[in-house]
Amino acid sequence: MTKSGLMNVAVFEGKHIRKTIHEGEWWFSVADVIVVLTNTSNANDYIKKMRKRDNELSKGWGQIVTPLLLSTEGGKQKMNCASTVGLFRIIQSIPSPSAEPFKLWLAKVGHERIQEIENPELSMERMQALYEKKGYPKEWIDKRMRGIAVRQDLTDEWKNRGARTSLEYALLTNEIMQGAFDLKVDEYKQVKGLARENLRDHMTDIELILTMLGEATTTKLHRDRNSQGLEPLKQDAQEGGAVAGSTRRDIEKRSGKPVVTGENFKELTVKGKKNLL
Repeated sequence: MTKSGLMNVAVFEGKHIRKTIHEGEWWFSVADVIVVLTNTSNANDYIKKMRKRDNELSKGWGQIVTPLLLSTEGGKQKMNCASTVGLFRIIQSIPSPSAEPFKLWLAKVGHERIQEIENPELSMERMQALYEKKGYPKEWIDKRMRGIAVRQDLTDEWKNRGARTSLEYALLTNEIMQGAFDLKVDEYKQVKGLARENLRDHMTDIELILTMLGEATTTKLHRDRNSQGLEPLKQDAQEGGAVAGSTRRDIEKRSGKPVVTGENFKELTVKGKKNLL
């Protein structure tokens, strides 16, 4: 699991390629790579034709490609992914003028991953640089980075206390978000008009702070109670979210305005970004 939705997406010449960490290295969505290199509107159909004309590739497909969980419009779903080495083999069967630049880009991304394993701080520095390139203000980035650390602390506790699957993580996260904002993650994304985008990358300062409060409180409850197993963790998540929810309602009462709005980063003008974030 990566620490940020932003880091779940690589960008090649302005086009997004979903990725995830598997066995210590980046694995990329094969379908996304096909779309980027061929501009096809039907990646699955292109892959079928490609395998048909390249018999050797087809024979070794099971060794090259592995189904891994990636973010889709319908939530986390298993999609065929390949490592850097696997993609090099697939690219050999794609006649595209972008193939050579893509190979260089892919080698660079793979090298950066090796550097991050040796020095984890590099991952955070690159993440911060990506947010800066996207136009986020420094004050917002600082909060987002702190939120990532709080989230990682929480998920480490879940892993050590009996939550194992992505579905259990999603369930516990929804308990916190429901308590904090009266919305599950998917409902929250609908309010902001998001599909594949990471919800937290489109939160305002106060939304990020309340999310951190709910998750940090949940982590404290886990440790103070030494909670073990899904049901006790779920109870802590509900209570941690409720603490943030109580704070949110107090803010709304005093300000006279709702904390959660439909505003999101991707739809804002430069001036709007400053006002929101």
